[in-house]
Amino acid sequence: MARPMLLNAFEMNTVSQSSHGLWAHPRSRAADYNRLSYWTDLARLLERGLFDGLFLADVLGVYDVYGGSAEAALRSGAQIPINDPMLLVPAMAQVTQHLGFGITANVSYEAPFLLARRFSTLDHLTEGRVAWNVVTGFLDSAARAMGRPTQREHDTRYDMADDFLQVVYKLWEHSWADDAVLRDKGARVFSRPDRVREVAHDGPYFQMRGLHLSEPSPQRTPVLFQAGSSTRGLRFAGEHAECVFINGRSPAGAAEKVARLRAAARQAGRRDEDLRVFAGMSVIVGRSQAEAEDKLADYRSYIDPEGELAHFAASTGIDYARHGLDEPIGFVQNNANNSALESITTRSREGAWTKRDLIARMSVGGRGPLILGDPQQVADGLAQWMAEADIDGFNLTRLVAHESLEDFVTLVVPVLQERGLYKRGYGEGPLRRKLFGEARLPDRHPARRAG
Repeated sequence: MARPMLLNAFEMNTVSQSSHGLWAHPRSRAADYNRLSYWTDLARLLERGLFDGLFLADVLGVYDVYGGSAEAALRSGAQIPINDPMLLVPAMAQVTQHLGFGITANVSYEAPFLLARRFSTLDHLTEGRVAWNVVTGFLDSAARAMGRPTQREHDTRYDMADDFLQVVYKLWEHSWADDAVLRDKGARVFSRPDRVREVAHDGPYFQMRGLHLSEPSPQRTPVLFQAGSSTRGLRFAGEHAECVFINGRSPAGAAEKVARLRAAARQAGRRDEDLRVFAGMSVIVGRSQAEAEDKLADYRSYIDPEGELAHFAASTGIDYARHGLDEPIGFVQNNANNSALESITTRSREGAWTKRDLIARMSVGGRGPLILGDPQQVADGLAQWMAEADIDGFNLTRLVAHESLEDFVTLVVPVLQERGLYKRGYGEGPLRRKLFGEARLPDRHPARRAG
């Protein structure tokens, strides 16, 4: 295999992640998101399908822009209620051996010293299977909940994230030497004080002095995910990210984003191969095309347009309840997700959408791409995206839990394997070694220079 396909399941510790309304489907298990068995069963399924990881999104705050309140989000379950994703990982790690776990944590509301210890702890407990999806947040409701009147300005949040990462890099990579821990029972010496050093940081947003509280974990620094696609977000990804999650409605559009990402990495002194790019994708597969189309029609009958609008309104900072059905949506610079807003306004190649367009296109899979068909057709579609978009794999969005992923594992994975597009077994070692060949970050990554 010249370029094996990488696969993550895209999930969230909530009743309704996307395609809002599907939680009410009679075969969906999503309403049991707060039961541990939901997650351990999912982990076993993904490992059976040889998935590289489970990508756990998260959001702080509530979607309260649409109509000026959280009513629509609460009624539809649009990412509310939502629980902490990090607490799920030890249980899922216990029932798997290889599956990786990408955990979202927000640098705007975390203390770097404490977050560094939590990720080191998880990296130890999972034997090196942890990744961190670095986010800066986009909801004013989150800022208010954390005692601030509004969130920080968009680019300032990334400046803050740069500073945050310098702190955790110093703690993970430069506080404990590789030979610091002896575990010498005879001499009664656990670690060598001369091989553990205090790190100091005096940055524009964070200041600290201290020893990292955890000994070096298998990866030291967790695999670093990032999903920003704004100009500032791309620069941040080029400097720091190892894996990048992108959205694109077509392979050509995704290819443009990938080219910009790889150029940003080169600009930061890194290499094209230092990035693994995952495209968001929804898949509906049946044993025949007709069966897949029947599933799509069935799923669509459960979609909640108000929940979809509440989600997108908060993401873009625009209250679509104030728009007429056929009123073009204009671009308004704000501190929400500007790239998402650009994609549906006059800044888009397709021209400005209307509220009617939003409702029509926010169905199964949301605004992202959907591949539908029998196993051969789905494999064709995925292969086309790999070839034309220059991506490394996919984040498969939750549809009907866990039916959609069970269908994929049972029907599509064998076809991908037969074509030589997908692995037949896991490699050994930590997640970074499986993805990049080495368990630790390369010297050209800024984390290695942070000390």
